[in-house]
Amino acid sequence: LAATMATLMVPAVAHADAIVFDGSDIGQNFTVNYNGYDGSGGINGLTGSATFTLTGVTANSYTFGYTVKNTSAAPITGSRISGFGFNTDPNISGASSTGTYNVVATTSNVPNVGNVDVCFKGGGGTNSCAGGGGGGVNLGGTGSGSLTLNFASALTSLSLSDFFVRYQAISGTNANTPSSAVGSGTISSSGGSTGGTPVPAPGIVGLFMLGVAGLWFRRRKTAQAQPSLNPAFA
Repeated sequence: LAATMATLMVPAVAHADAIVFDGSDIGQNFTVNYNGYDGSGGINGLTGSATFTLTGVTANSYTFGYTVKNTSAAPITGSRISGFGFNTDPNISGASSTGTYNVVATTSNVPNVGNVDVCFKGGGGTNSCAGGGGGGVNLGGTGSGSLTLNFASALTSLSLSDFFVRYQAISGTNANTPSSAVGSGTISSSGGSTGGTPVPAPGIVGLFMLGVAGLWFRRRKTAQAQPSLNPAFA
């Protein structure tokens, strides 16, 4: 039973797309790995990652350090991560950032993603997550800084979800490689200590319960099939 539980629970942590933090998690971090896609499907070789570290908490704000890496590889020959973002629960009232991505846009639309609560860009002064000016992180590069999320009311915990990046200036050996795209992120526990509480991906809890119920039913059926060892019936 323990082995079955462990097998079913591992994907819930490795592939969750939401994570919950509170004040006790200061100093902890988590890493998000991004793919690449446009309106027609996935883009081979277009990837990135970001590590977020909770550095400060007040009654109405959470501050994270961030490090963004552009990990794209062949057949991609060039790309720039011009911005990244996510949704929050509760909704933010405002945000600020420093470093590589020092421009903030809130309640904005991202192509092939939809409306998001906040994004952080390497340039561009408009409230749009689609662009990013000429800033960001080029292929093989790394960018870093800090971001602060502000809230209208005091909160006891914060949930981050729906992580994404925006790619621009894409080039590759494939003739159909688009010039811009987005990438969705999944939380990974590799590459460092993971803080916060990963939220199970949809369906994982149900699969876990089905696995436990199936194991119980099999054991019960086996027990009923065994002959009685009571001497009275020998």
